[in-house]
Amino acid sequence: MKLLVVEDEKDLRQAICDFFVKSGEVIIGAENIFEAEDKLISHQFDLVILDITLPDGSGIDLISTIKKTQSNVGILILSAKNSLDDKIQGLDLGADDYLTKPFHISELNSRVKALVRRSIFRGEDVIKFNEIVINLEQRQAYVSASPISLTNKEFSLLLFLVNNKNRVLTKDSIAEHLWGDSVEYLENYDFIYTHIKNLRKKILAEGGQDYLKTVHGIGYKYCDL
Repeated sequence: MKLLVVEDEKDLRQAICDFFVKSGEVIIGAENIFEAEDKLISHQFDLVILDITLPDGSGIDLISTIKKTQSNVGILILSAKNSLDDKIQGLDLGADDYLTKPFHISELNSRVKALVRRSIFRGEDVIKFNEIVINLEQRQAYVSASPISLTNKEFSLLLFLVNNKNRVLTKDSIAEHLWGDSVEYLENYDFIYTHIKNLRKKILAEGGQDYLKTVHGIGYKYCDL
């Protein structure tokens, strides 16, 4: 899962980012509308956590930009207690949910998970691809009933592949999904091959089929045999 956090309060933005990074997600932060628009041009996100009150304008104005550039992305707005009109306007413009400040990170986490399930996985908690089963709530993958021991990156990679099954995914798109802005500091994409190799090995070890296909010179494709 890849999130954009648009929040001008540095400590809160960092707390949100730290929490989701520990959960194995890719997080990119922005402190104002200008930075957020730049990130939306260069990255594809699953969800945007958007503060309404920003130093260079209202987060409400950013919602239409988000919907124009990434129509399927979920939007969760953060608002102050006295901003009912902003909440209503944000929801009318296309935001999916709102959370009133102050809030507990655990509640934010629950809202984020629910929105991602709804926007990407049609409300499902469990994703299936033949004998491959992915439990989103548990962050656990199975081959039939046998659990697969995956690292956070391997789990994110498998979920990304299954969610884009039958599509050719470039190495660039995989690297960006797994590492976000940090990808620009990488010297090469050798780590992608390592993750793919390990993921394939672990699935085969539990009796699963090899649905991972290498598209030479481009990237990888996850598809039926």
